Amino acid sequence: MNVRPSYPRTGRLRAAAVTSCAALLLAGCSFGEPEPDPAGEPPTFPTPSASATPEGGEQQVVTTVLAKGLRVPWAIAFLPDGAALVTERDSGRILQVGPESGPDGLTVSVVQTIADVAPAGEGGLHGIAVSPDFARDRTVFVYYTAERDNRIARMELGSRPTPILTGIPKAGTHNGGGLGFGPDGLLYASTGDANDRPLAQDRDSLAGKILRITRDGKPAPGNPDADSPVWSLGHRNVQGFGWDAQKRMYAVEFGQNTWDEINQVTKGGNYGWPRVEGQAEDDRYTDPIVQWPTEQASCSGLAVADRLLATACLRGERAWLVELTDTGTVLGQPRELLTGRYGRLRAAAVAPDGSLWVTTSNHDGRGDPEPEDDRILRLVFADGGAGRS
Repeated sequence: MNVRPSYPRTGRLRAAAVTSCAALLLAGCSFGEPEPDPAGEPPTFPTPSASATPEGGEQQVVTTVLAKGLRVPWAIAFLPDGAALVTERDSGRILQVGPESGPDGLTVSVVQTIADVAPAGEGGLHGIAVSPDFARDRTVFVYYTAERDNRIARMELGSRPTPILTGIPKAGTHNGGGLGFGPDGLLYASTGDANDRPLAQDRDSLAGKILRITRDGKPAPGNPDADSPVWSLGHRNVQGFGWDAQKRMYAVEFGQNTWDEINQVTKGGNYGWPRVEGQAEDDRYTDPIVQWPTEQASCSGLAVADRLLATACLRGERAWLVELTDTGTVLGQPRELLTGRYGRLRAAAVAPDGSLWVTTSNHDGRGDPEPEDDRILRLVFADGGAGRS
C-alpha cells in the first residue's frame, strides 16, 4: 500500500474571501454571474466579505463561503430548482444545500442517511448523480462503500437505495467514487485499483476503471466489450471527471509519488497504471494532457465549463485552471488559485448560475480543520463574462 503523507498548511489566510488571479487572462472562462433567467431572477447568495479586492486593486475572483460546519463533503450534484445535493463521506449523509439562504449562508438540511454505507479509511459515501429526468422520475444515483464492496445504487430521495451494480473492489484507500451522467445520457462511474495494482489492467475486474452503464446498471450499448461495463482501464484512482462543450471526457488521476494527471478519456483507452505514471512514451498507453508533481496537486474534483477545466486538489491545497483549445489540447500554462487558503479541496462543480462550487476536506483525517470546516465555497470570476455553462 502506497499512501502519500499529508503536509500541514502554512500561511493560510483565515479571513480571505478573494484570491488574486492577476495571471488568469482566460477570455474563454465561462464562470460568472449570468443574465437573469426569463423565468425568474437567479437565486440569492450570501454577500461576500468586505475584503473583495486583492492586493493591486484589480478584482479577479470573488470567493464566498456558502455553507460551513460540514464533515468531508465529497460530491455535489444540482437539482432542477438550483439546490445542491452534497454527500458526506464518513457520515453517509446526503445534504441539501439551498436554494434558500440566511445570514450565514445557504440553508443546509439532511435529506437522508444511507444506512448501508460502511465508512473506513477513504471509503464511505462518495459520488452522487441526479437523473437527467429528475423532474419526472425523482431519481438520484449514489456510489458508496458497503460492508463487502463498493457499489452503485439508485433511489428516490428519502427511500432505501436499490443497488444496480455491485462487486466493485474496496479497500482502505483507492476506492474511486466519481459518478455522473454523460452527454449521451448514460451513467459513468470511476473506480480505484483498491490497492491491488494489477487489477487496473485486468479487463475482467471493475477496479481501476471508468465504467459506463445504463440506469439499470447494465453495460451500456457501444462499450468496448458489449458484455462489460468497462469504458477505460489502467487507472490508479479516478475520483473526478466531466465533459467539455464538444462532449470530450476528462478525468483527474491520483499518481503515486511522482505525477498526478488530467487525462482525456476515450473509449477503450488504457492509461497505463501500474506500468507507468505520467507520460508513458509507449503507444500502448494514453498520455495525460497535463501532469503535476504530486505535492502540487493530488486533485479529487474536476469541473468542466466549456473550454475550462477546474480541479480541486487535496495534498496540493489549491485549484488548478486549465484552458483548452477547440481541439481539446491545452492552451498555455495551467494557473493555480486558492493555494493554501482553505486547506484541502475535494469536490468541484459548475452551478446552474455559472459559478464554481468547491468543497474543503479538512476533516478527512489528513487535514488541519478550523472551526468553520468543512466548507462549500463559491467562486465567481469577474473577468469571465456571463452565461450558463
